[in-house]
Amino acid sequence: MYSQQIIDGYRAIFSTASIADACDQILGKTMFLPHEIKNRINNKKIVGPAVTIFEDATDEKLPPQHALDAIDESEAGSVIVISGCQALETVAVWGGLMTAGAVANKHEGAILNGGLRDINEIRRDYDFPVFSKTVSPGTTLGRFKTISSNQPIQIGEVTIYQGDLIVGDIDGVVCVPKDVVEEVLALSKSIDERELEQAKLIIESGSLREGLAKYGRI
Repeated sequence: MYSQQIIDGYRAIFSTASIADACDQILGKTMFLPHEIKNRINNKKIVGPAVTIFEDATDEKLPPQHALDAIDESEAGSVIVISGCQALETVAVWGGLMTAGAVANKHEGAILNGGLRDINEIRRDYDFPVFSKTVSPGTTLGRFKTISSNQPIQIGEVTIYQGDLIVGDIDGVVCVPKDVVEEVLALSKSIDERELEQAKLIIESGSLREGLAKYGRI
């Protein structure tokens, strides 16, 4: 969906902080996900288009079919993003077997507005980046079911659409809307460059105030 140049460009941005700031300036709204959603497996950076899954409560014992299908059918390099009601944080919406499927299909990572399990297995066997809100040993079977795929979903203040670009690293996760991907990338690069210059000035001058006065960034 995105050119390799775009993917590589976002991968080269030093931190999601620059991308979040660029989204603030261009869109005038929050595009970073809640701080609880963090990489539970490693410190790898992920960049890829969102494949969205929505789950809701049920007492039926059903497999997460939309998620399973998305793992097998989505393009390589996708980021599987799962959300639902707040109670989704009490169970694991992702585990070792789904990770195996994601690795087999060469996906980039997973973002969960819910729980994760099988962490030791994922770390040992796959080293696959999974950002989750919580950790839980509990299954979704008999508690939740998948309702849809590739429909808009909400995580915190952010609405994520199929194909939006997801960037995640040790600082957190940002969703870049697909229609401003190039604009946000260009500004993110500029922010990165100016921050390096500003930090150098602060070190050389021995003054934080001087760096702030010249560059106007904190």
